[in-house]
Amino acid sequence: MSSGSSLFNTSVMGMSAQTDWLAAISKNIANSNTAGYKNARTDFLTVLNGYDSVGGGVTTVTRNEVSLQGSPLTTGTTTDLAISGNGFFLVSNDAGQTFLTRAGNFVPDAQGRLVNSAGYYLMGYDSKLGMSGPLSTIKVDMNKMYSSPTTQGIFGANLPSNSSVVPAANLPSTNTVGAQFAGKSSLTVYDNLGNAVVFDLYFAKTGANTWEMTAYNHADAASGGSFPYASAALTTQTLNFSTTDGSLTSPSSVTLNVPGGGAMSLNLSKMTQLGGGYTPTDNDADGYAASTIDGIHVGKTGTLSYQLANGQTISAYEIPLGKVASPDNLTSETGNVFSANAESGQLFIAAAGSSGYGTIQGSSLEGSTVDLASQLSSMIVAQRSFTANSQVFQVASDIMQVLTNLK
Repeated sequence: MSSGSSLFNTSVMGMSAQTDWLAAISKNIANSNTAGYKNARTDFLTVLNGYDSVGGGVTTVTRNEVSLQGSPLTTGTTTDLAISGNGFFLVSNDAGQTFLTRAGNFVPDAQGRLVNSAGYYLMGYDSKLGMSGPLSTIKVDMNKMYSSPTTQGIFGANLPSNSSVVPAANLPSTNTVGAQFAGKSSLTVYDNLGNAVVFDLYFAKTGANTWEMTAYNHADAASGGSFPYASAALTTQTLNFSTTDGSLTSPSSVTLNVPGGGAMSLNLSKMTQLGGGYTPTDNDADGYAASTIDGIHVGKTGTLSYQLANGQTISAYEIPLGKVASPDNLTSETGNVFSANAESGQLFIAAAGSSGYGTIQGSSLEGSTVDLASQLSSMIVAQRSFTANSQVFQVASDIMQVLTNLK
């Protein structure tokens, strides 16, 4: 009777194993177009009955081949993200649990959080703090206004070496009508609220190889746009030039206090005193006026930047990647995400593009690693194997019937 029972057990285990394989195949076929999906592979293992090598049967272990990489698919959505190389996006659910995924089909929800189709939120670091700050949900507020105060700038110009020396009583720093100067330029900067502030910069020769630079707030200018200004100069600085090549010897920069803003450092290293007329060469400052987000861009190293309507680009978040020693042993969770365990190894987090970590491709998705042709072939094999095991079960039933009749 034990042999008959073994036949029953073996055939049932065989049918169960083929059912597991068919279930994995069905899952693979259903997810053949799921972004970031990893093919599920079924392995068959021999099971002994503990008494001899004849009895026993088979069991299965199904795991996702997470280390396989799908082909990148270009999309028209800037928040669609794919990983080229090793690593996973870090995502969280509503309960705050962190998971890993390669499914990068993220879009802003009503609160601006980047969420994928399975409801998991993309995690990242605030660019101002970098990876030393806390990992948090990336939130893009498309309706928020952004501005930045000026903190530094550069101004360069050639001052005519043959210019006449201006008497002390007529220098721009005296802020009197009829002040004399060899050159004047304007520099636009921004205060803490994103308001534009225009500096009027005056240059007057005070002696051999020495000049006076005076800066005023243009908003304080007289009706003609010049002297006298309603307020004193923001700064007055003596510039010294080389007698051999006309380059600036000191100072290399000056500090200006932006009205309504903070202190800004103005680089003057490009200033020269050569023949010819007054010729500005460099005129630029950081900071920008208030503007809304016009677009989003994600770079290869994971920097998520806002492209503002005024043409400015600002870094908002750093998108890191997670990695484990054995990705194929990660625990598969609902929603095409994975969690680390003892078999997969500890989770490590680093910037995209770091050694051992892949890079991020914006406006792209990683395709499923399922090969439909091979899945359909495997399905036929599994179906035939299931039928064969069912026939063994029928034979065992016939044998048991004969044995019963003998009694």
